[in-house]
Amino acid sequence: MSESEEDLVNRPLNIAYSPCPNDTFVFEALAHGRVPDAPEMAVTFADIDITNGMAERGEFDVLKVSYAVLPWVLDEYALLPCGGALGRGCGPLVLTREGGPAAGLAGKTVAVPSERSTAYLLFRLWAAAEVPGGVGEIVVLPFHEIMPAVRDGKVDAGLVIHEARFTYQNYGLACLADMGEHWEATTGLPIPLGAIIAKRSLGEETLRALTAAIRTSVRMAWDEPEVSRPYVLEHSQEMDPAVADQHIGLYVNEFTADLGEHGYAAVRGLLTRAAAEGLVPPLGRDALNAVQMP
Repeated sequence: MSESEEDLVNRPLNIAYSPCPNDTFVFEALAHGRVPDAPEMAVTFADIDITNGMAERGEFDVLKVSYAVLPWVLDEYALLPCGGALGRGCGPLVLTREGGPAAGLAGKTVAVPSERSTAYLLFRLWAAAEVPGGVGEIVVLPFHEIMPAVRDGKVDAGLVIHEARFTYQNYGLACLADMGEHWEATTGLPIPLGAIIAKRSLGEETLRALTAAIRTSVRMAWDEPEVSRPYVLEHSQEMDPAVADQHIGLYVNEFTADLGEHGYAAVRGLLTRAAAEGLVPPLGRDALNAVQMP
């Protein structure tokens, strides 16, 4: 049952997304009430492993989550067709201290950012094809702790996301494999990473208003990037501003404004393939239906 219009007017929508530059860039205008006629938002920052758990527990109205978690949450949440991270040349990387062949990971300990992350799902699909016998222990670490753990020998390899693609060499690490390259080479599709979902109980009218507001927030960020810059840098964990700009340039693209035909094909492709391998539950026929805009 949808909430009443009066209930929605009387409270802001609770939204959780990461402090990463792509998310703060996308949502800055919306978070600061600069999008005309947009729902009021109350923002919480949390890493992707935390927001995935929030979604499974139904704790927030709107969340940035991994596409890989969708099969567990789409009964309660709807996938919004904008605001997320999906693209080409932006896949997770497997890092080690010395590089080497993929087969060298057999039986080794690998740190990952979340066992329900898209990165880990892509890694499992890759490892099934490239690592005979499979890897060993999987250790979940916050993504900013993964490269130091590999460098210091606490784990044999690390699966990294986000800006680590631009900074891993600073840790003396080597890229063993690019999950995005493997995905694109085997499917021809862009790489689905992070999704924006909202509770179905908000009702179609609110979901449409939210979708329109996020799209407007994205366009406002593109039109006046200097306005969002203080917000981006405030939350980017002392990241070099040049790296933050690279991060935004890679992860905020045409799919952020609208998933479109190719974006939805990528999401369906990932989750259908993963379900066939027994890695996620199968999706219902209408689970990914887009919010219908007027």
